[in-house]
Amino acid sequence: MLGLATIGVAAQTTTKATTQKATTTATAKSTKTNALEARKVLDKTAAVISRKGGASATFKISSAKIGSTTGTIAIKGNKFHARTPQAIVWFNGKTQWSYMKSTDEVNISTPTEAQQMSMNPYKFINMYKSGYTLSMTTSGTSYNVRLVAQNKQRSVQEMYITVNKKTFTPTQVKMREGGTWTTINITGFKAQNQKDATFVFNAKDFPSAEVIDLR
Repeated sequence: MLGLATIGVAAQTTTKATTQKATTTATAKSTKTNALEARKVLDKTAAVISRKGGASATFKISSAKIGSTTGTIAIKGNKFHARTPQAIVWFNGKTQWSYMKSTDEVNISTPTEAQQMSMNPYKFINMYKSGYTLSMTTSGTSYNVRLVAQNKQRSVQEMYITVNKKTFTPTQVKMREGGTWTTINITGFKAQNQKDATFVFNAKDFPSAEVIDLR
């Protein structure tokens, strides 16, 4: 009887372990499939946003650090030009010029990913392809994609991107830098050709501005 009982317990243990392994495998496959679907959504979004001629949109940005403001943005590849009531920003893909209206100053810098995203909600299209773990849920007419940085030293540790299912344009981008969240709501996306000169500061247009090089 003891031998039969031992065999029974062993069989139950084996069955339980097999079930747990199958469940773990199924979960892993489901997670992988979900990540692949999330990447496909962002690939389509990037294709829409990254049209060769460029595009424009309006946005509202809010965070605990900077408060809330609205503005317009023009983009072309990795370049952007943003305007808000407080500032004008030009970024040519490497160098950023930030004109502060209140002080009549222009700061020249080489911005981090987080600094770029704080004025350019479309920066994620150059970030999601490597260094982030992707997952996705759906809600109504939107895809909700989550990105979590694999490297804890990365300036943007976490992002949530809401994408319209029909147009594949993002309607909201949320990013976390340290413990601070920044939310950017995007409207009025237009495919609109942009000149390269749009993304470079022209000192002739701001003759009285003091230029401060922070690089």
